[in-house]
Formats: sequence, structure tokens, C-alpha cells
Amino acid sequence: MATDDRVTDDRKKKVIILTGTYRIKGHIDLLPGARVTDYMVESKDFIAVTDVEVWELGGRQVFTSPFVNVNRHHIQVVTPAD
Repeated sequence: MATDDRVTDDRKKKVIILTGTYRIKGHIDLLPGARVTDYMVESKDFIAVTDVEVWELGGRQVFTSPFVNVNRHHIQVVTPAD
């Protein structure tokens, strides 16, 4: 793996996001040394999530996508998945 690839991978944090309707699994890009909490406090109205799986809370997968913007006002819970 090239050094640039490792740096990019180190910044990606796998998360699970719960909204009132969906469970979203994917990655957010953190600054070095930052926590998910830091990211959420600093974010604006939307957060960028990559490598996304969107599931209904009942367990049915709705779709996958390389990128989704999630409205942070709909987020009830966000937690690191690792």
C-alpha cells in the first residue's frame, strides 16, 4: 500500500448512524487525531458519508452508494462501528 493510501485509510472512520427511519453504515473522513464527536460538533447541516449502506430499521437494505450527504438534524445516534 502506498503511503498516500495509508494516510487516507487512517482518516476514514467506519460509523453507524441511526435516524428515525434508517440505519446508515459508512465512513466519514476525520482529521488526524479527531474523534467522531469532534466531527459532529464541527459539521454543518450535512455530513458526508462514503461507502454507504442504508437499511430500514426493520432490517431491509434500501440501497448502497459510494456517497451520501446525511442531514445532521435527522441523526439520533452516531457511533464508531469499529
